[in-house]
Amino acid sequence: MKLERFTTPKQDVSWYIKWFASIVLLIAMSVRASQFSPMLDIILSLIGVTGWFFVGLLWHDRSLIVLNGASAVILLTGLLSTL
Repeated sequence: MKLERFTTPKQDVSWYIKWFASIVLLIAMSVRASQFSPMLDIILSLIGVTGWFFVGLLWHDRSLIVLNGASAVILLTGLLSTL
C-alpha cells in the first residue's frame, strides 16, 4: 500500500482562512493569559474556531469539523450566558 503525501492547499481560500483563524486564536490566547477581557477572549476564540470549522468543511476533514463545531457551540453558549 502506497501512502500518498498530502499537503495542504496553498494560497486558495482555505489557506487565507486558516491563517487568519490561527492568528485570531493566538490573539485570543494572549488576551486569556493576560486576563484582559474574558468577553473579548470568547469573541476572538469564537471567530477563530469558526474559521477553522469552515476550513474543515472545505477540506472535508471530519476531525476539524467536529472539534471546531463543538468548540463554536460551547463558546457561543458561554457568550450568550455572559450577556
